[in-house]
Amino acid sequence: MTTENENKDIVRRALATLLETGSTDGLGTLLSDDFVHHRPDSASSAKAQWLAAVERALVPLAGMRVEISHLLADGDHVVVHSRRRLPGAGPEIAVVDIWRIEDGLIAEGWEIIEPVSEAAAHLTWWERGAH
Repeated sequence: MTTENENKDIVRRALATLLETGSTDGLGTLLSDDFVHHRPDSASSAKAQWLAAVERALVPLAGMRVEISHLLADGDHVVVHSRRRLPGAGPEIAVVDIWRIEDGLIAEGWEIIEPVSEAAAHLTWWERGAH
């Protein structure tokens, strides 16, 4: 069983590998064979599907800057809160990733992405006609 610090290191290494290489080759080795990624719309994808989606996104996201605001661990879960920006005048997004570590590999992930420019409009999501 890995410690919380080891779990944070696994997630940190996964993100660094992806950003430094611009490829999912190294990332795939850090995911368990039965890895599942969940989205807020209830869609899920298996390891191969998710890696393919990430690979497709790497081309338009080339040169993206990532600033990690928080990297927190609680048992086998690691939470990363970051801001990401495309080069130039690209949009800024706020991202919260939750990763579950099992046997030293990332076994499950959840991701919430919100464009910073739209954040204020989402503060009143419960009000009728707010959108």
